[in-house]
Amino acid sequence: MIFGESHGPAIGVVLEGLPSGVALDLEQIAFEMNRRAPGKNAMSTARRESDCPQILSGLYKGKTTGTPLCAVIANENAHSGDYKALKDLPRPGHADYSGRMRYQGCNDPRGGGHFSGRLTAPLVFAGAVAKQILARHQISVGAHILRLGEGQDVSFVTRTEELTPALFAALASMPVPSTQETELMEQSILAAKAQGDSIGGVIECAVLGLPAGIGSPDFGQNVEGVFASHMFAIPAVKGISFGAGEVCANMMGSAYNDPFVFEHGTIKTKTNWNGGVNGGITNGMPVVFSVTMRPTPSIAKTQQTVDLQTGLETSLEIRGRHDPCVVQRAVPVVEAAAALAVCQLLEGVIRL
Repeated sequence: MIFGESHGPAIGVVLEGLPSGVALDLEQIAFEMNRRAPGKNAMSTARRESDCPQILSGLYKGKTTGTPLCAVIANENAHSGDYKALKDLPRPGHADYSGRMRYQGCNDPRGGGHFSGRLTAPLVFAGAVAKQILARHQISVGAHILRLGEGQDVSFVTRTEELTPALFAALASMPVPSTQETELMEQSILAAKAQGDSIGGVIECAVLGLPAGIGSPDFGQNVEGVFASHMFAIPAVKGISFGAGEVCANMMGSAYNDPFVFEHGTIKTKTNWNGGVNGGITNGMPVVFSVTMRPTPSIAKTQQTVDLQTGLETSLEIRGRHDPCVVQRAVPVVEAAAALAVCQLLEGVIRL
C-alpha cells in the first residue's frame, strides 16, 4: 500500500507478506532511489528531494521480521503556492478533475496530490526490496528506454541471448547503451522543453529466471494481467504490450510463432515474439514487455480548461516545476513494479 500526497509531510509504503530473515542491502536500496530522484539535470523537474526512506517497522538488526515493513520518505522541497491558482482549474490530461469527482472535492490537489509522479518514490523502495528477495531465487529484472523522440534502442525481444543480470546492472547506470541514441533522446527532451511542451516514450522491461508454468489463464494470476495491473499503478503509463506487441498484427503466424527446441536438457523457444508468455502462463523464456509512457500533462503552454466554480471555459497557464519528460526517471519505477508483480505471481508457488 502506497500512501501520502506530493505536498504532504511525507509519502510512504507498507509491504505485507514479506518473508522473515531477509538481510536488506540498504545501500542498494539507496542506489535504486537515486536512479529515480528528481532535480539532477535540465531534463527533469527542478524539485530536489533527498528521497532517503526511513524504515519504521518490519526490520530488526538489518533483517526483515516478516511483519509489515513500513517506510516513509519526507517531502522536503514542496512549493505548494505554485498550485493555488489551480484549485478550481483542472489541468488537461491530469487527474485533477477525475480525482475531484472521485473524492468529492476532499482530495489534496497540491502538486497532483496522491496522483503525482512523486508517489513513484515509495514504489521504487518497495521494488528494491522485492528485487533483493527475488535475487535469492536467481530471478532478476532489468529495463531500458526503447524509444524516445528520435532515439531508438534495440529491443530485448531480438537479443534474448544477451539478456543477463550483468546487462541489467549495466543498464541501471546507463539505460540506453548507445551514446548516439542517448544524445538523440536527450535532444528530443530538451527540444520539447524549449517549446514549453513535453514528450513521452516507451520503456521495455525483462524478467529472467522465471520457470515455465507460472500463472494461469484466468483473471487472478494471468501473467499479462498481473503485470498490467502493476504497470498501470505508475501514473504516466498508458499502454502495455508483451513480446513483439502491436507489431505482431503485421506478422504472419509462421513468423510470429516461436519454434520449440531442446537445448542442454531444457525446452526453449528459438525466438521470443510472445514475450515468454502463452495462455497467461510463463513458458520459461524471459518475460519481455514494453510500456508506453504519456507526455507529462503539466506543460508551460496555455491550455483550455473549465472553471469548476463558475462552469465557464477559461485558459490555463501552469507554473511550478515539472518534468518535460518522465521516461528517463521511470525506468527504475517500471523495474520496481515488475519485481512486485513477480512476487505476486510466485506467492504460494514457491517459498519466497
